[in-house]
Order: sequence, then structure tokens, then C-alpha cells
Amino acid sequence: MRRLWVRWTCLILFVAVLGTAFVNLGDWQLRRLDQRQQRNVSTVTNERNPVIGFDQVFTHPIGDPDQWQRVQATGTFDADHQYLLRYRSNGGADGYEVVTPLRTSVGNVLVDRGFVKLDQGQPIPAAAPAPPTGTVTVVGHVRRNERGRSSATQPVDGQMRLISSDAIGPTLPYPVVNGYIGLLTVDPLQTGGFVPVVLPEISDGPHFWYAVQWFMFAGIGLAGVVVFIRGDLRARKEEQEAAATPVVPAEPVSAGP
Repeated sequence: MRRLWVRWTCLILFVAVLGTAFVNLGDWQLRRLDQRQQRNVSTVTNERNPVIGFDQVFTHPIGDPDQWQRVQATGTFDADHQYLLRYRSNGGADGYEVVTPLRTSVGNVLVDRGFVKLDQGQPIPAAAPAPPTGTVTVVGHVRRNERGRSSATQPVDGQMRLISSDAIGPTLPYPVVNGYIGLLTVDPLQTGGFVPVVLPEISDGPHFWYAVQWFMFAGIGLAGVVVFIRGDLRARKEEQEAAATPVVPAEPVSAGP
């Protein structure tokens, strides 16, 4: 019996560790679901709000609650400091984006001028399409800095994979506000095949069902312990019953005449 208790204890500890991990993973998926739902509400609300001056929003480090508010800014593009964003996707298409600083009377802000589609095998151009000259008025979405390793955010020869004002700012001869504007429209119009970056998908995603799966795994592990222990008890009972059953000796077979 002691050997069974040792085996059961080891099994229970093993399942307890796995079950705790599964429950934590399920809880993590539920937290991600809650974050996504909050993001969806914020995205829809901000995108429907009236357009306001960019200096009314870019007064603090930009976070998720600020994103997708439409803002307007008037100034001049700095064509001497442009940046290419490599390996971008937009609505299922692959291509690149161009970031150009906009200098205004109330501050300087980075503007993601939009997405340019590339056909399969087509290389990224060495130089970005020139922005409109003179005074321009842009309308776009408020965007927070993208997060990633420094190797992805630091410009190298004017190119990077993620846009971050914290990484681009030190390469400019003037300060820029935190975050950037994702361009929707510009007056006068720009050339170069740019299209706006699409809004994120407004859905709950797969997080709820991922959470259900993790909780099911925890439940299966607990049920497995019960089944395993009951099987051991049944087998031990059968062994005890077999041991308690007296062995009846067979009658000798008499030899014939």
C-alpha cells in the first residue's frame, strides 16, 4: 500500500504543477481578452470622435487609450530626414511605409505617410518618395510608439522595421513629440502610391476559446488522477480477493484396472 501512496503522491504533485500552469495560462488569455475588448471600445470611440488639433493630444507619452483619435496638423515636411519601414503588411498586402517629420509652429511630429504595396520579389526602394513641398495640412490617427528590440527600432541607413519616436528623435536636429501620426489625408495630395494603414480588426479574437482549452486541460488532468487512483484501488482489491480465496486441491485421478 505504501508503494501506491508514493506513486499517487508523485502523480498528484505532477498534475498539480501542470494544472496550475494551465489555469494561469487560461487566466492570462482571459486578461488578454479583456485588454482586447477595451482596445476595441477605445478604437471605435476615438475613431468616431471629431478631428482635433494634434497639439491637444501630443502633450504626454502616447498610450493605447490615445490611439486612433483623428488629429490635424499644419506645417512643412522635412524631406531631408525620411525613414523607410521595411517588411510591413497592410490588409493582407506586403510592402513598406515612409515616415517623415512634420515641422509645425507648435511642435514637430513624425508622420507615417502611409503604406506602399510591393509585388512579390520587388525590392524596397533605396529612397522614399518625396513628400509634398510647402505648407501642408495632414489629418491622421494618433499612434503610440511601436515596441520591439532596439535592432528593430533604431534607424540604420534611414531604414528600420518598427517606428518609435524615442529611437528616431536622437537622429534629428530638433525634438519631436512622443508617438506619431498615421496619415489619412494630406493637402496638397502626395504621390507615390500611398494608402492609409487600416484600423485593427474589431473582434474578440481567439482568446476566449484558448482560455477554455487551457481550463479543459487542467480538468482532464484532475480527472486523470481520479481515474488512475481508482484503477489502482480496483486492481489491489482484485489481488486481495484472489489471495483470500482458498485453493482447493484437485482430487487424484484413479488409475484404471
